[in-house]
Amino acid sequence: MFIIDLQNVKLLFKTYVAHGANSGKEFASKFSNKLSSNKSSLGFYETLNTYEGGNGYSLRLQGMEQGINDNANKRAIVLHGAGYVDERLIHSQGYIGRSWGCPAVPQALHRSIIDKIKNGTCLFIFSPNTKYLTSSKIINS
Repeated sequence: MFIIDLQNVKLLFKTYVAHGANSGKEFASKFSNKLSSNKSSLGFYETLNTYEGGNGYSLRLQGMEQGINDNANKRAIVLHGAGYVDERLIHSQGYIGRSWGCPAVPQALHRSIIDKIKNGTCLFIFSPNTKYLTSSKIINS
């Protein structure tokens, strides 16, 4: 995950981010907008408000692409910290842990990242996925 301050052309964060358990192992290759799919959803999101939930301090996300990620709220897709997003896991098992579809970041950085991008920032989840690239109205506008 890269957090970029576009106004000042500055890289603010560069870190690992988990993808959904059913999206793939080392790399995400399968995506879904369906409830209970445990897959990541590609595309553009708007960051909303924060809350304390089952994963601690978390950030609500609003999917901006009809049929691609617009079920994010219904699916409870949020940005949160997770202990399984840890470089030590890469060394022991070859990949970091997986979420249920949420972009999860390291516990040590999650609060700083969330506070930097909450309340109206554009979040873009990308993969060179042909289906997404041809069906995204935002990409193709």
